[in-house]
Amino acid sequence: FICFSTTLRKDQIKSSITYKYMTMKNLLLALSVVSFSCWNVQSFVPSRASIGGASTFMMPLDHHGPAAMPKFATPAGMSRSKAAHSKFHMTSTTAAVDDSNSEEKNVVSSGGGGEGTMSALMFNLVKSIVGAGVLSLPAGIAAFGNAPSAMIPAAALIAVIGGLSGYGFSLIGRVCALTKSNSYREAWEKSINKETSNIPSISCTFMTVSATLAYSMILADTFRAIFATMGLQLTRTNSLLSVTSLVLLPLCLLKNLASLAPFSLLGIIGMIYTALAMGIRYFGGAYAVPAGVLLPDVAASFQPAFGSIGAAGVLSPSAFILICMLSTAYMAHFNAPKFYNELKNNTIPRFNTLVGSSFAISVLTFIVIAAFGFLTFGANASGLILNNYSNKDSLMGFSRVAVAISLVFSYPLAFAGFRDGVLDLASVPEQKRTNGLLNKVTVACLSVITGLALAVKDLSFVMSFGGATLGNALIYVFPALMFRGAVKNMGDKAGVGLKREVKLAMLNAILGVGMGIIGSRMALLSLAS
Repeated sequence: FICFSTTLRKDQIKSSITYKYMTMKNLLLALSVVSFSCWNVQSFVPSRASIGGASTFMMPLDHHGPAAMPKFATPAGMSRSKAAHSKFHMTSTTAAVDDSNSEEKNVVSSGGGGEGTMSALMFNLVKSIVGAGVLSLPAGIAAFGNAPSAMIPAAALIAVIGGLSGYGFSLIGRVCALTKSNSYREAWEKSINKETSNIPSISCTFMTVSATLAYSMILADTFRAIFATMGLQLTRTNSLLSVTSLVLLPLCLLKNLASLAPFSLLGIIGMIYTALAMGIRYFGGAYAVPAGVLLPDVAASFQPAFGSIGAAGVLSPSAFILICMLSTAYMAHFNAPKFYNELKNNTIPRFNTLVGSSFAISVLTFIVIAAFGFLTFGANASGLILNNYSNKDSLMGFSRVAVAISLVFSYPLAFAGFRDGVLDLASVPEQKRTNGLLNKVTVACLSVITGLALAVKDLSFVMSFGGATLGNALIYVFPALMFRGAVKNMGDKAGVGLKREVKLAMLNAILGVGMGIIGSRMALLSLAS
C-alpha cells in the first residue's frame, strides 16, 4: 500500500478527473498486490503437510458446475433450512504446521472427500460471503475519515480482516479433519464437549436475526427509492409494510424453499452490476461537487462531503466500526465443515486453496465497492450506499431492482434459519412442528423483525454491532477454541507445529474479543449520536 502515498495530494492535481483516475489506478495496483498474496499463499504451506484421507467417497453434490450449491452442514441445534442460507490471517498461517506433524497428514473427515469441484465450491463460497452487507462498507470508512486518503487504511483493514476471517474458516475445516467430523456441532462436541454444543447454536440463531433485520432495512430503503422512481411517493414505513405483507410473508410461509434456489445466482449478478454502475458514476463525475449532473436530485445530507481527516483517522476508536462491519460481511463460517467435506480430494492444501482463493476474490470485491462508494460521497456515505444515489438515476435504479429481487428471494432462506432456531431453542421436536405452528411462529417472528426494522434505520449499526458480538465469536473465538481442544485431545500425538499454532489461534481469539468489546461500544455510541 506504499503506492498510495503519491496519489492523494489533491492540492497538487488540478484536474478532478485526472485525480480520480490516478487514485483508482494506484488503488487497483495495491489490490493486485493483495490478490497475488492471497492467491499464492499456498506456497507457504509445507509440502508434506497435506491432509488426504482414509476414504475418498462421500455423498456427492446434487449438481456440478459453477452454480452448484453445496448441501450446507447443520450447525448445533439448527435445522438444515437454517444452514442453507447462513451466509483469512490467510492460509499462510497454516505454515506453522511443520513436517513433523504426521498426525495431520493424509487425514480427512470420516466420510472422505466429496464430489465438489474446486471451481464450483469456490463460486458458492464467494456467493455466501459477498452479499448486500458490502453496501454498508462505505459508511464504515466514513465513520473514521472524510478525506480520500482514508481509503488507504480502509483497504488494508478489509484485506487484513479478510485474512483473519479466512484463517478461522480454515481452522474449522482442519478441526473437522483432525476429529473426523462432518458438521459444526460434531466438531464442537469432539473437540470441546457435548454439554456446551448449544453455544454455537445460539450464536448462529441470533446471527440470522441480524441478517434478516438487515435484509428488511435494505428492502425498506430500496423499495421506497424504486417506488419514487415510478412516481409513487411512499414513506419508508409504508414501503416496508407493503413489501412485508404482500411479498415476504407469503414467501416465508412456504414449507418447501427448494424452488427459490435458482434465484440465489441473482445475488452475485446484482453485486457485479452494482460495482460496475458505481464505478461508472464515480469516474463520470455525475455526483461531483459542485457541477455533477445528478447532484441537484440528491438530498443535502446525502451529497458528497469531504474534509481533512484522511489515513490518520484509522487511529481513532471509530475505525472499529468498520472492523466489526467486516466481521459480519465475511460471515460464512458455520458452513466451513460442509465445504471441507464436499471438496473432492479434500486435502488441507486443497481446502486452503479453496479458502484462500475465495476470500481473496471477496476481499477484492469489498475493496472495489467500498472505494467507489466512499470516494464518491465521502463523509455522507449512507449506511446503505444506494440511498446516496438519485432516484432519477436510471443506471443505479436497475441496481436497486437487482438488489431488491436478490434479497426478496434470499429473505425466506435466512428467515427460515431464524424461525427454526427459535423452535430449536424452545426444544420443540421436529414431529410437533405442524404447519399450523410454523405459520404462527412465522407471523410472530416476521412481525418482530419488521418492528425492529421500522425502529432502527441505521444499517451500519446493525452490521457493526452484529459483527462485534456474534460475528467475532463465530469467526475468531469458536474456531480457535475448537482447534485448541482438538490438539489437546490428541495428546502426545500432536506435533510441535500444531502446539505452536494453538498459541497463534488463541491470539487470534483474544484479538477477536478485544475488537468485539471496542466495536460494540463504538457501535452503540454511533447510534446514540
